[in-house]
Amino acid sequence: MAVIQFQHVDRVFHQNGKDFVALKDIELEVKDREFVAVVGPSGCGKTTCMRMAAGLEHPTGGHVKVDSQIVTKPGPDRAVVFQQFALFPWKTVWDNIEFGLRSLGVEAGERKRRIEQIIELMSLGGYEQAYPHQLSGGMQQRVAIARAYVLDPKVLLMDEPFGALDAQTRVVMQEELVRLARKNPRTVLFITHAVEEAVYLADRIVVMSRRPGTIREIIDVKTVREAEDWDQHKRIEDVMDLPSFVHLRTHVWKLLREQQLGDQH
Repeated sequence: MAVIQFQHVDRVFHQNGKDFVALKDIELEVKDREFVAVVGPSGCGKTTCMRMAAGLEHPTGGHVKVDSQIVTKPGPDRAVVFQQFALFPWKTVWDNIEFGLRSLGVEAGERKRRIEQIIELMSLGGYEQAYPHQLSGGMQQRVAIARAYVLDPKVLLMDEPFGALDAQTRVVMQEELVRLARKNPRTVLFITHAVEEAVYLADRIVVMSRRPGTIREIIDVKTVREAEDWDQHKRIEDVMDLPSFVHLRTHVWKLLREQQLGDQH
């Protein structure tokens, strides 16, 4: 079981002698093997939520828990994928993927087994000895995701992982992530500003308000996806043409638009 819990979480930053409330009373539970996407206006605290779940920041009030344990620091039960690929430029694809396993003291034979498995799963075969500068942005992000997945984490935390990619590569990576999430599910907290991406990938979407960030609404996508059998469509554009997808996308956009209009008044 891997459940992420935000229990009445506040986050206040102190700057130039003043307090800035970034998050206010966040109450959220990401269920075991559930994929939850968080969207909201810029500066609403989306990434702060992810960083607190990772143990990179701490709440000013309330608690963030994973498996009922209060998060106080990073741990091997949680893997993080950032927008910037953060690969070691002097290491090959194989060595980049292996790095975390070595750090955890995983035995050599087991490392080899796991790496071969994730390389096949992420379609990285033939690139094992390539260096990051020899790879496209999409391939580099595949390596970053493989490096996270190979650790067999309970929780995967993703902060705008496809934000730096061109539109065509982004679509390919979204399709890859859906395939991976269905085949090898994890508890995922996924931060994005792209509404279509959130609707396509997530089981539920958390829509946040402008600062101070609060949860405006939580939208159930999984029930609609399963009822309409979105997974029968292999291409993202076919899913995005479905009336049920369009309805959900429009609903999220309206919520975000209301936030923007509120900022202007």
